[in-house]
Amino acid sequence: MPDTSDAHADLDLRLVRYFVAVAEHRHFGRAAAALHIAQPALSRQILRLEERVGARLLERTPKGTELTEAGAVFLPRAKALLRAASQAVIQTRAAAEPTALTVGYTTGLIITPAVRAVRRRHPDAEFHTRHLAWDDPRTALLEHRVDAVVARLPFATDQLHVTILFDEPRLLLVSADHRLAGRERVTLDDIADEPTPRLPDPAWNAFWRIDPRPGGHRPPEGPFVESLEDKLELVAAGVAVSIAPAGAMATNSRPDLVTVPLEGVEPGHVVLATRAGDKNRLVAAFRTAAQAHLATPHVPDPPSPAEA
Repeated sequence: MPDTSDAHADLDLRLVRYFVAVAEHRHFGRAAAALHIAQPALSRQILRLEERVGARLLERTPKGTELTEAGAVFLPRAKALLRAASQAVIQTRAAAEPTALTVGYTTGLIITPAVRAVRRRHPDAEFHTRHLAWDDPRTALLEHRVDAVVARLPFATDQLHVTILFDEPRLLLVSADHRLAGRERVTLDDIADEPTPRLPDPAWNAFWRIDPRPGGHRPPEGPFVESLEDKLELVAAGVAVSIAPAGAMATNSRPDLVTVPLEGVEPGHVVLATRAGDKNRLVAAFRTAAQAHLATPHVPDPPSPAEA
């Protein structure tokens, strides 16, 4: 293998991508099939990369292909290089005159008035909307799957620009035959012994279970759930009660669930989040439209059928 003293080697990203494919498949034949190229051509391209790097990266064995010591060092750096190149393209396109906008939203939040307003002002732009899971807003933004998202706090807001659109009361969600179902209002003392479902996200648990409660005591632990539907089933069955956002009530019509106003609890916040420093003119236009059209939500009067 030729030795090279060039510390600033120019790497062909296509060759780097080929190397990563072989390293992940541990087999030249399978990697070639995945890349839709002939195996001999792939072997030649890997040899070119090794010559440019100045080290053997892969070793053929009777069982397939293994990384050399140098290959094991190069692999994570090769992946990082490909990710950086992809992000460079994405961010450069975003900095150019944008022609498209994708807006995300979570369950029970209506973004139509703001989207309509932006479409009227920018008729030549392309608009998309995407429903997101309750725990996906930040990741969807940072992965550039959406450019803006309307969602409920809490979620991590570092690297984001967050604008509060409106406050949203928190209500108690119970089964229709629960002892508290007919009450005009309840307090946390009324549910001190009631278990509430737990979710995977600690910040979400702390806010929506109100954990810890005033005085520092912990609420009884309810069943662990990962989906909204499972939580609704548990509440309807009388296994647990749940604290729910008022605005989500309009999206569910289950007759076996009712909500009761919850007193003495700070409201939640519905926010518009975008990537920090995003100069996309359509993002700015949507922020203006969201503040104008989404800041006064329609919330039905409780009690009524509800969604957590």
